[in-house]
Amino acid sequence: MNSTPLSAARARQILTAAARTRIAVVGDVMLDQFIWGTVSRISPEAPVPVVDFERESVMPGGAANVARNLTSLNVPADLLGVVGQDHAGRQLRDLLREHQIGCSGLLAKAGRMTSVKARIVAHKQQVVRIDRETRDGLDASLTRRLLAALKSRISGTAAVILGDYGKGVVTQELLDPIKKLCREHGVWLSLDPKPVHRLDLTGLSLITPNRKETFELARLSDETRHGDPLKDANLKLAAERLLAELQPALLLITLGELGMLLCERGKPPFHIPTVAQEVFDVSGAGDTVIACFTLAIAAGASPKEAAVLSNHAAGIVVGKLGTATVAPEELVENLSRV
Repeated sequence: MNSTPLSAARARQILTAAARTRIAVVGDVMLDQFIWGTVSRISPEAPVPVVDFERESVMPGGAANVARNLTSLNVPADLLGVVGQDHAGRQLRDLLREHQIGCSGLLAKAGRMTSVKARIVAHKQQVVRIDRETRDGLDASLTRRLLAALKSRISGTAAVILGDYGKGVVTQELLDPIKKLCREHGVWLSLDPKPVHRLDLTGLSLITPNRKETFELARLSDETRHGDPLKDANLKLAAERLLAELQPALLLITLGELGMLLCERGKPPFHIPTVAQEVFDVSGAGDTVIACFTLAIAAGASPKEAAVLSNHAAGIVVGKLGTATVAPEELVENLSRV
Protein backbone atom coordinates (compact mmCIF):
# COMPACT_ATOMS: atom_id res chain seq x y z
CA MET A 1 0.00 0.00 0.00
CA ASN A 2 1.36 3.42 -0.89
CA SER A 3 0.29 6.94 -0.18
CA THR A 4 1.20 10.50 -0.95
CA PRO A 5 0.82 13.40 1.41
CA LEU A 6 -1.87 15.91 0.53
CA SER A 7 -2.04 18.49 3.24
CA ALA A 8 -5.16 20.46 4.03
CA ALA A 9 -3.27 23.60 2.97
CA ARG A 10 -2.44 22.10 -0.44
CA ALA A 11 -6.05 20.94 -0.87
CA ARG A 12 -7.25 24.48 -0.14
CA GLN A 13 -4.76 25.80 -2.69
CA ILE A 14 -6.06 23.38 -5.34
CA LEU A 15 -9.70 24.26 -4.63
CA THR A 16 -8.95 27.99 -4.77
CA ALA A 17 -7.26 27.58 -8.15
CA ALA A 18 -10.11 25.37 -9.42
CA ALA A 19 -12.63 28.11 -8.62
CA ARG A 20 -10.90 30.26 -11.25
CA THR A 21 -11.47 27.66 -13.99
CA ARG A 22 -14.62 26.58 -15.83
CA ILE A 23 -15.65 23.00 -16.60
CA ALA A 24 -18.26 21.76 -19.08
CA VAL A 25 -20.27 18.61 -18.37
CA VAL A 26 -21.91 16.87 -21.33
CA GLY A 27 -24.14 13.83 -21.15
CA ASP A 28 -27.19 12.11 -19.73
CA VAL A 29 -28.94 14.39 -17.27
CA MET A 30 -31.49 13.05 -14.81
CA LEU A 31 -33.76 14.07 -11.99
CA ASP A 32 -33.22 12.05 -8.81
CA GLN A 33 -36.40 11.77 -6.75
CA PHE A 34 -36.41 10.43 -3.19
CA ILE A 35 -39.53 9.43 -1.29
CA TRP A 36 -38.67 9.03 2.38
CA GLY A 37 -40.73 7.07 4.88
CA THR A 38 -40.89 4.33 7.48
CA VAL A 39 -42.00 0.71 7.42
CA SER A 40 -43.87 -0.87 10.30
CA ARG A 41 -46.02 -3.48 8.58
CA ILE A 42 -46.37 -5.79 5.60
CA SER A 43 -49.22 -5.24 3.13
CA PRO A 44 -52.18 -7.63 3.49
CA GLU A 45 -52.52 -7.49 -0.32
CA ALA A 46 -49.06 -8.88 -1.13
CA PRO A 47 -45.85 -9.77 0.76
CA VAL A 48 -44.39 -6.25 0.38
CA PRO A 49 -43.57 -3.55 2.94
CA VAL A 50 -45.98 -0.64 3.38
CA VAL A 51 -44.03 2.63 3.42
CA ASP A 52 -45.63 5.41 5.45
CA PHE A 53 -44.78 8.61 3.56
CA GLU A 54 -42.80 11.28 5.45
CA ARG A 55 -41.31 13.59 2.83
CA GLU A 56 -40.14 13.89 -0.75
CA SER A 57 -37.03 15.52 -2.25
CA VAL A 58 -35.60 16.00 -5.73
CA MET A 59 -32.05 16.73 -6.83
CA PRO A 60 -29.99 16.75 -10.02
CA GLY A 61 -28.80 13.29 -11.10
CA GLY A 62 -26.49 11.74 -13.67
CA ALA A 63 -24.42 14.33 -15.54
CA ALA A 64 -26.39 17.02 -13.71
CA ASN A 65 -25.05 15.64 -10.42
CA VAL A 66 -21.50 15.84 -11.78
CA ALA A 67 -22.11 19.54 -12.46
CA ARG A 68 -23.66 19.95 -8.99
CA ASN A 69 -20.54 18.42 -7.43
CA LEU A 70 -18.44 21.01 -9.26
CA THR A 71 -20.46 24.04 -8.17
CA SER A 72 -20.64 22.69 -4.60
CA LEU A 73 -16.84 23.05 -4.63
CA ASN A 74 -17.19 26.58 -6.07
CA VAL A 75 -16.10 25.56 -9.58
CA PRO A 76 -18.13 27.25 -12.35
CA ALA A 77 -19.85 24.61 -14.50
CA ASP A 78 -21.87 24.47 -17.71
CA LEU A 79 -24.22 21.55 -18.29
CA LEU A 80 -25.03 20.34 -21.80
CA GLY A 81 -27.58 17.62 -22.42
CA VAL A 82 -31.16 16.86 -23.42
CA VAL A 83 -34.39 16.85 -21.43
CA GLY A 84 -38.03 16.42 -22.35
CA GLN A 85 -40.59 19.18 -22.54
CA ASP A 86 -42.16 17.93 -19.33
CA HIS A 87 -42.59 18.70 -15.65
CA ALA A 88 -39.45 16.79 -14.66
CA GLY A 89 -37.41 18.79 -17.17
CA ARG A 90 -38.71 22.06 -15.73
CA GLN A 91 -38.00 20.85 -12.19
CA LEU A 92 -34.46 19.97 -13.18
CA ARG A 93 -33.83 23.40 -14.73
CA ASP A 94 -35.07 25.11 -11.56
CA LEU A 95 -32.74 22.96 -9.43
CA LEU A 96 -29.77 23.70 -11.71
CA ARG A 97 -30.36 27.43 -11.39
CA GLU A 98 -30.48 27.07 -7.59
CA HIS A 99 -27.06 25.43 -7.73
CA GLN A 100 -25.67 28.14 -10.07
CA ILE A 101 -25.14 25.64 -12.88
CA GLY A 102 -25.14 27.09 -16.38
CA CYS A 103 -27.90 25.27 -18.28
CA SER A 104 -28.28 27.26 -21.50
CA GLY A 105 -26.82 24.18 -23.23
CA LEU A 106 -29.61 21.97 -21.89
CA LEU A 107 -31.81 21.27 -24.92
CA ALA A 108 -35.52 20.41 -24.71
CA LYS A 109 -36.83 17.74 -27.08
CA ALA A 110 -40.54 17.20 -27.67
CA GLY A 111 -41.54 13.56 -27.31
CA ARG A 112 -38.48 12.71 -25.23
CA MET A 113 -38.98 11.85 -21.57
CA THR A 114 -36.70 13.48 -18.98
CA SER A 115 -34.89 10.68 -17.13
CA VAL A 116 -36.25 10.33 -13.58
CA LYS A 117 -34.98 7.86 -11.00
CA ALA A 118 -37.46 7.61 -8.14
CA ARG A 119 -36.12 5.90 -5.02
CA ILE A 120 -38.31 4.92 -2.08
CA VAL A 121 -36.20 4.97 1.08
CA ALA A 122 -37.24 3.63 4.48
CA HIS A 123 -35.00 3.51 7.56
CA LYS A 124 -31.97 4.60 5.49
CA GLN A 125 -32.45 1.69 3.06
CA GLN A 126 -33.71 1.77 -0.51
CA VAL A 127 -36.87 -0.30 -0.82
CA VAL A 128 -37.30 0.04 -4.58
CA ARG A 129 -36.27 2.28 -7.49
CA ILE A 130 -38.53 3.25 -10.38
CA ASP A 131 -36.93 4.51 -13.62
CA ARG A 132 -38.79 6.64 -16.16
CA GLU A 133 -36.63 7.46 -19.15
CA THR A 134 -35.92 7.48 -22.87
CA ARG A 135 -32.86 5.48 -23.93
CA ASP A 136 -32.96 6.24 -27.65
CA GLY A 137 -29.87 7.82 -29.18
CA LEU A 138 -29.98 11.45 -30.26
CA ASP A 139 -30.88 12.32 -33.84
CA ALA A 140 -28.30 14.08 -36.02
CA SER A 141 -29.89 17.51 -35.46
CA LEU A 142 -29.70 17.31 -31.66
CA THR A 143 -26.13 16.01 -31.82
CA ARG A 144 -25.13 18.98 -34.01
CA ARG A 145 -26.80 21.42 -31.59
CA LEU A 146 -25.00 19.93 -28.60
CA LEU A 147 -21.66 20.11 -30.41
CA ALA A 148 -22.32 23.72 -31.44
CA ALA A 149 -23.12 24.59 -27.81
CA LEU A 150 -19.83 23.04 -26.65
CA LYS A 151 -17.80 24.70 -29.44
CA SER A 152 -19.14 28.10 -28.40
CA ARG A 153 -17.82 27.53 -24.86
CA ILE A 154 -14.59 25.61 -25.47
CA SER A 155 -12.19 28.57 -25.48
CA GLY A 156 -13.10 29.41 -21.88
CA THR A 157 -13.25 25.79 -20.70
CA ALA A 158 -10.46 24.12 -18.72
CA ALA A 159 -11.89 20.58 -18.93
CA VAL A 160 -14.84 18.60 -20.28
CA ILE A 161 -16.50 15.74 -18.41
CA LEU A 162 -18.64 13.27 -20.35
CA GLY A 163 -21.36 11.70 -18.23
CA ASP A 164 -22.49 8.49 -19.95
CA TYR A 165 -25.29 6.70 -18.09
CA GLY A 166 -26.65 4.74 -21.04
CA LYS A 167 -29.57 7.06 -21.77
CA GLY A 168 -28.68 7.80 -25.38
CA VAL A 169 -26.92 11.18 -25.31
CA VAL A 170 -23.31 9.97 -25.44
CA THR A 171 -22.97 8.31 -28.85
CA GLN A 172 -19.96 7.77 -31.11
CA GLU A 173 -21.29 10.59 -33.31
CA LEU A 174 -21.04 12.94 -30.33
CA LEU A 175 -17.89 11.50 -28.78
CA ASP A 176 -15.62 11.65 -31.84
CA PRO A 177 -16.06 15.39 -32.53
CA ILE A 178 -15.70 16.15 -28.80
CA LYS A 179 -12.40 14.25 -28.66
CA LYS A 180 -11.19 16.18 -31.73
CA LEU A 181 -12.37 19.52 -30.29
CA CYS A 182 -10.63 18.94 -26.96
CA ARG A 183 -7.38 17.87 -28.66
CA GLU A 184 -7.39 20.99 -30.85
CA HIS A 185 -7.87 23.29 -27.85
CA GLY A 186 -5.71 21.41 -25.36
CA VAL A 187 -8.71 20.73 -23.12
CA TRP A 188 -8.73 17.84 -20.64
CA LEU A 189 -11.45 15.23 -21.38
CA SER A 190 -12.76 12.85 -18.68
CA LEU A 191 -15.30 10.05 -19.11
CA ASP A 192 -16.93 7.49 -16.81
CA PRO A 193 -17.54 4.63 -19.28
CA LYS A 194 -20.50 2.33 -19.77
CA PRO A 195 -19.07 -0.81 -21.47
CA VAL A 196 -22.51 -1.86 -22.75
CA HIS A 197 -22.19 0.93 -25.34
CA ARG A 198 -19.11 -0.47 -27.10
CA LEU A 199 -17.91 3.06 -27.86
CA ASP A 200 -14.43 3.79 -29.17
CA LEU A 201 -12.86 5.25 -26.02
CA THR A 202 -9.34 5.70 -27.35
CA GLY A 203 -7.45 8.90 -26.69
CA LEU A 204 -9.27 10.27 -23.63
CA SER A 205 -7.47 12.13 -20.85
CA LEU A 206 -9.14 10.17 -18.04
CA ILE A 207 -11.46 7.18 -17.78
CA THR A 208 -12.93 6.17 -14.40
CA PRO A 209 -14.46 2.67 -14.57
CA ASN A 210 -15.33 0.65 -11.49
CA ARG A 211 -13.95 -2.88 -11.13
CA LYS A 212 -16.79 -4.56 -13.04
CA GLU A 213 -16.58 -2.04 -15.89
CA THR A 214 -12.79 -2.43 -16.02
CA PHE A 215 -13.02 -6.15 -16.69
CA GLU A 216 -15.86 -5.69 -19.20
CA LEU A 217 -13.87 -3.07 -21.12
CA ALA A 218 -10.78 -5.31 -21.07
CA ARG A 219 -12.86 -8.33 -22.17
CA LEU A 220 -11.53 -10.36 -19.26
CA SER A 221 -13.30 -12.45 -16.62
CA ASP A 222 -12.87 -11.34 -13.02
CA GLU A 223 -12.00 -14.73 -11.56
CA THR A 224 -9.94 -13.88 -8.50
CA ARG A 225 -9.70 -11.04 -6.05
CA HIS A 226 -7.05 -9.92 -3.61
CA GLY A 227 -7.48 -7.70 -0.56
CA ASP A 228 -4.53 -5.62 -1.76
CA PRO A 229 -5.22 -4.24 -5.27
CA LEU A 230 -1.47 -3.96 -5.88
CA LYS A 231 -1.22 -7.75 -5.51
CA ASP A 232 -4.32 -8.46 -7.61
CA ALA A 233 -2.80 -9.98 -10.76
CA ASN A 234 -6.11 -10.08 -12.64
CA LEU A 235 -6.87 -6.43 -11.92
CA LYS A 236 -3.38 -5.34 -12.97
CA LEU A 237 -3.70 -7.32 -16.19
CA ALA A 238 -7.04 -5.65 -16.99
CA ALA A 239 -5.58 -2.21 -16.23
CA GLU A 240 -2.53 -2.86 -18.43
CA ARG A 241 -4.77 -3.94 -21.30
CA LEU A 242 -6.89 -0.79 -21.06
CA LEU A 243 -3.81 1.44 -20.91
CA ALA A 244 -2.38 -0.28 -24.00
CA GLU A 245 -5.59 -0.44 -26.04
CA LEU A 246 -7.37 2.80 -25.12
CA GLN A 247 -4.27 4.94 -24.50
CA PRO A 248 -5.80 7.23 -21.87
CA ALA A 249 -3.48 9.67 -20.16
CA LEU A 250 -4.82 8.29 -16.86
CA LEU A 251 -6.95 5.35 -15.77
CA LEU A 252 -8.64 5.62 -12.36
CA ILE A 253 -10.33 2.40 -11.25
CA THR A 254 -12.80 2.79 -8.38
CA LEU A 255 -12.87 -0.24 -6.07
CA GLY A 256 -15.53 0.49 -3.45
CA GLU A 257 -14.32 -0.47 0.02
CA LEU A 258 -10.81 -1.03 -1.38
CA GLY A 259 -10.48 2.59 -2.52
CA MET A 260 -9.03 3.43 -5.95
CA LEU A 261 -6.22 2.40 -8.25
CA LEU A 262 -4.54 5.12 -10.33
CA CYS A 263 -2.81 3.74 -13.44
CA GLU A 264 -0.55 5.47 -15.94
CA ARG A 265 1.51 4.02 -18.77
CA GLY A 266 5.13 3.40 -17.82
CA LYS A 267 4.53 3.89 -14.08
CA PRO A 268 3.62 1.48 -11.28
CA PRO A 269 -0.05 1.65 -10.22
CA PHE A 270 -0.83 3.82 -7.22
CA HIS A 271 -3.33 2.55 -4.63
CA ILE A 272 -5.42 4.99 -2.60
CA PRO A 273 -7.18 3.21 0.31
CA THR A 274 -10.74 4.28 1.09
CA VAL A 275 -11.24 6.87 3.84
CA ALA A 276 -15.00 6.31 4.22
CA GLN A 277 -15.95 5.90 7.89
CA GLU A 278 -19.59 4.93 7.30
CA VAL A 279 -21.37 4.02 4.09
CA PHE A 280 -25.05 5.00 4.00
CA ASP A 281 -25.60 5.54 0.29
CA VAL A 282 -23.27 5.12 -2.72
CA SER A 283 -25.68 6.94 -5.07
CA GLY A 284 -23.65 9.40 -7.13
CA ALA A 285 -20.28 8.60 -5.55
CA GLY A 286 -18.79 8.05 -9.01
CA ASP A 287 -20.02 11.50 -10.01
CA THR A 288 -18.14 12.99 -7.08
CA VAL A 289 -14.94 11.15 -8.03
CA ILE A 290 -14.83 12.26 -11.66
CA ALA A 291 -15.85 15.84 -10.80
CA CYS A 292 -13.27 16.23 -8.03
CA PHE A 293 -10.44 14.54 -9.94
CA THR A 294 -11.06 16.66 -13.04
CA LEU A 295 -11.30 19.97 -11.19
CA ALA A 296 -8.06 19.17 -9.37
CA ILE A 297 -6.24 18.47 -12.65
CA ALA A 298 -7.70 21.67 -14.14
CA ALA A 299 -6.28 23.51 -11.12
CA GLY A 300 -2.76 22.15 -11.69
CA ALA A 301 -2.75 19.24 -9.23
CA SER A 302 -0.67 16.15 -9.93
CA PRO A 303 -2.57 12.94 -10.77
CA LYS A 304 -1.75 11.52 -7.32
CA GLU A 305 -2.98 14.69 -5.59
CA ALA A 306 -6.16 14.60 -7.69
CA ALA A 307 -6.74 10.96 -6.79
CA VAL A 308 -6.28 11.52 -3.06
CA LEU A 309 -8.54 14.58 -3.13
CA SER A 310 -11.32 12.76 -5.02
CA ASN A 311 -10.99 9.74 -2.73
CA HIS A 312 -11.59 11.94 0.32
CA ALA A 313 -14.55 13.61 -1.38
CA ALA A 314 -16.10 10.21 -2.19
CA GLY A 315 -15.51 9.07 1.40
CA ILE A 316 -17.58 12.02 2.59
CA VAL A 317 -20.53 11.68 0.19
CA VAL A 318 -21.10 7.95 0.81
CA GLY A 319 -21.66 8.85 4.45
CA LYS A 320 -24.67 10.96 3.46
CA LEU A 321 -28.13 9.84 2.37
CA GLY A 322 -29.31 10.62 -1.14
CA THR A 323 -27.38 11.96 -4.11
CA ALA A 324 -24.93 14.06 -2.12
CA THR A 325 -22.11 16.53 -2.68
CA VAL A 326 -19.24 17.86 -0.60
CA ALA A 327 -18.41 21.44 0.36
CA PRO A 328 -14.84 22.86 0.27
CA GLU A 329 -14.75 23.25 4.06
CA GLU A 330 -15.76 19.61 4.59
CA LEU A 331 -13.07 18.39 2.22
CA VAL A 332 -10.30 20.48 3.76
CA GLU A 333 -11.36 19.48 7.28
CA ASN A 334 -11.44 15.82 6.30
CA LEU A 335 -7.89 16.04 4.95
CA SER A 336 -6.69 17.87 8.05
CA ARG A 337 -7.52 14.75 10.09
CA VAL A 338 -5.14 12.55 8.10
